[in-house]
Amino acid sequence: MFELHTEGVNCYINANCFVMSRTELVQRRDLVLKVDDWELNSRILIPLLTLSVCGLEQGAFRMAAQVELSHIQSAFEMAKGEDDKHNFQPTVFLEPQENSINMKALVVKRVKKACSCTPAKVKDLIFSFLPVLQWLPKYQLRENLLGDIMSGVIVGILLVPQSIAYSLLASQEPVYGLYTSFFASIIYFLFGTSRHISVGIFGVLCLMVGQVVDREVQRAGYDMDPSGESSLHRDMVIYVNTTTLAVNQTSQQLLCDRSCYAITVGATVTFIAGVYQVAMGFFQVGFVSVYLSDSLLSGFVTGASFTILTSQAKYLLGLDIPRSNGIGSLITTWINIFKNIHKTNICDLITSFLCLLVLVPTKELNEHFKSRLKAPIPIELVVIVAATLASHFGKLKENYGSSIAGNIPTGFLPPQPPKWDLIPSVAVDAGAIAIIGFAITVSLSEMFAKKHGYTVKANQEMYAIGFCNIIPSFFHCFTTSAALAKTLVKESTGCRTQISGVVTALVILLVLLLIAPLFYSLQKCVLGVITIVNLRGALRKFRDLPKMWRLSKVDTVIWLVTMASSALISTEIGLLVGVCFSMLCVIVRTQRPEAPLLGWVAETETYESLSAYKDLKTKPGIRVFRFEAPLYYINKECFKAALYKETGVNPARVTAARKKTAKRMLKESTVNSGGHQTDVTAQLVTDPLEFHTIVIDCCAVQFLDTAGIHTLKEVFKDYGEIGIQVLLAQCNASVRSSLHRGEYFKKAEENLLFHSVHQAVDFALGACRQNGC
Repeated sequence: MFELHTEGVNCYINANCFVMSRTELVQRRDLVLKVDDWELNSRILIPLLTLSVCGLEQGAFRMAAQVELSHIQSAFEMAKGEDDKHNFQPTVFLEPQENSINMKALVVKRVKKACSCTPAKVKDLIFSFLPVLQWLPKYQLRENLLGDIMSGVIVGILLVPQSIAYSLLASQEPVYGLYTSFFASIIYFLFGTSRHISVGIFGVLCLMVGQVVDREVQRAGYDMDPSGESSLHRDMVIYVNTTTLAVNQTSQQLLCDRSCYAITVGATVTFIAGVYQVAMGFFQVGFVSVYLSDSLLSGFVTGASFTILTSQAKYLLGLDIPRSNGIGSLITTWINIFKNIHKTNICDLITSFLCLLVLVPTKELNEHFKSRLKAPIPIELVVIVAATLASHFGKLKENYGSSIAGNIPTGFLPPQPPKWDLIPSVAVDAGAIAIIGFAITVSLSEMFAKKHGYTVKANQEMYAIGFCNIIPSFFHCFTTSAALAKTLVKESTGCRTQISGVVTALVILLVLLLIAPLFYSLQKCVLGVITIVNLRGALRKFRDLPKMWRLSKVDTVIWLVTMASSALISTEIGLLVGVCFSMLCVIVRTQRPEAPLLGWVAETETYESLSAYKDLKTKPGIRVFRFEAPLYYINKECFKAALYKETGVNPARVTAARKKTAKRMLKESTVNSGGHQTDVTAQLVTDPLEFHTIVIDCCAVQFLDTAGIHTLKEVFKDYGEIGIQVLLAQCNASVRSSLHRGEYFKKAEENLLFHSVHQAVDFALGACRQNGC
C-alpha cells in the first residue's frame, strides 16, 4: 500500500479505491515528482496503480516506477517541444499468467471422466451415435411430411436412371448402382446429422472405383471384354477352366466370372474406404479436410469430369474399345477413339444425338425456371423409358448391334464379405477415395446447415459416410458420398428431414423388386448421355475463371493446376498434385510476404503502409517496419533482406565500411608520421545515419520458432552495434512468451516491448530528445 499526498489530503492506493485531484504530488519514499498538468498526471498515476495492484515487492516497485517515470519525463519534455501536439502513451505492464499444469492430476481427471459410466452418459453416447433417435420422436407430421414425401419421390425418380448410368463408370452391372443408392439412403437416415444432403452415387468416386476395378480385373487374369459387357449370373460362384496368367507362371482356378470379381473388388475398396472414414472420425482427424480448399476440390472435380466424359464417349459412338487406365488414360482413350472412329455404330450415334437434343434444353429449362417449378421435370426417366421402349420394339440390338444394359435381376443377392487378400492392393487407392468422399460430404452438410440455420457435427458426418460404405460393402455396393446436384433438387422440392431419404430408398426398392427387368433393352449410349449431361455444372466452372482471377490469382492457379493434373495424368495423382501445390503456395506466400514501411495517419494513432496509402507522415529519425507473416526458419532470410532493403541500412555493410575507413585513416596517419611507428587511434569518420530507431510492428507475426528468435536477436545486436535501437511493438502473447523464453531482452531492457506502434514511437522520440540527438 502506497501513500499519496494530494493537496493536504492523504489517500491510499490499493486494489479497491483510487482518488485523484487536479494537482497532485506523487510521493514514494525517494521518488518524488510534482506534476501540474492534469492529463499527464493521470498518465503517471494509472501505471503506478497498476503496479501496485499487481502486488509487487517494494524493490520491484521502485525499479518499475523509475522506468515508468523516466519514460514519462522524457516524453513530457518531448511533448512540450513538438508542434503536432503528439499525445504520449506510457508503457503498460502486464504480468503473465502462471500456467502451471499438474500433468498427473490432469491425466487422472480425464481418465476418470472417460471411464465413468452413468445412465445419462450412456444415453448421450447412444443419441450422439444415432442422431435419428433425437429428431425422429419430435418429427412434426403436418409441417414436414408432405415436403419430405414429395422430395423423396422426385429424387428417387432421378436417382434410378443415374444409378444405372453411373454403374458403367464404376465398371459394374446396373443393378449394383441401385443397390448402392438404396443402402446409402437408409444408413445415412440413421447416422447422419444433415437434414438436406442426398447421399448416394457420385460420379467422381465412381470413376475412381472403376479405375481400381479395371486394374485388379486385369491383374487377376480375366479377359477384358472390349465392350464392357457381361451378363450377371445369379449364382455368384462358378468354376471355369484355368487361365494362364503369364509365361512361366502357374495357373489358378477362378472362382467367379468377371462381373462377380469386379463387384468383389469394388466392395473391397468401399469397405477399406469406409474403415478409413470411421477411423478419421474416431481419432478426430477431420482436420485433413482443410488441405482440400474449395478451389482445389472444384479443380479436381472439373478435371475428373473430363475423364468421365472421355470414358463415356465410346458409348455415345457405340465403339468397342478397352478402357484405358493409369497415367495419361484420357489421351490414350481419345487416341483409341479416333483410331476406331470408322467403326462407329450409326444407331447408337443417332440415339445419342436425339437424347442430347432432349436432355440439354430440358435441363436448362429446369435450371432457368427452378424458382417457379414445384418440382423439376424428370426428363432423365422419360428419356430412359422412351429409349427402352424404342430399343425393345425396334430390336436395335438384333438389327443394328446396339449395346444394351442386359439382364437386371430383381431382389437382392446374399451378403458376401470383402476379399481380404485384395486389401493390400487397394489400400492406397481407398485412402484417396475416402478423403474425397468425406470432404465433399462434410462441406455440403455444413453449407446447407448454415443456409437453413441448424448445426451439423462434422465428426458424426464422418461416421455416417463411413458406415454408408462399410455396411453396404457386404451387399455388393460401391463407394458413396453426398452429391451436390441431387442435394439441390432435394432441397428445392421441399425436403425437411432425412425422412425423404427413406422415401427415396422405397422408390429404388420398388424398382429393384418389380421394375428392374424392364430395362433389359436400354441402350448403353443413353446411359452415357445421361452421365455426360450431368457434368455440365463442373464444366461450367470455366466461365467463372475471370471472376476467380479477379478475386484471387493464387486460387485460380491452384484450380488450373489441379484440374489439368487430374485430367491429363490421373485422378489420384491429380489430387495429390493439387494438395502439394496448394501447400507450396501457402509456404511461398509466407516465405515472400509483404514487408512495408509504415507511416503515421495525422490526428490518429494509426500506422499504415507508405506504399499503399497517400498523405502519411513519418517521424524524423524513426523507421516503422511491418512483417506480415510468421517469422520462422523458412522466411528468416527474407525478413532480414526486406528489413535491410526498406530501411536502406545493412548493419554488416555499415560495420565493414567503418572498419575500412578506420584502416585507411590508420594508414594515412602512419605515412604522415614519416614512416615511424606511432600509436594512432583511428576515429570512425563516416556519414551519420538517417535514423536512430527501428520499430518493428509484429501484429501480423503469429508465432516465432527458434530460428525466428535468433533472427530477432541478431537484428537487435547488429543494429545496436551501429547505434540504432530496435523496438518491438504489438506482439501477441505467443510471441512475447517466445521472446522471454529465448532471452531476447536483458532484464533491464524488458520495457522495450510495446503494446502499440504509437507507444514505441513516442518512447523513441522521448529518448532521442533526452539524449540530445
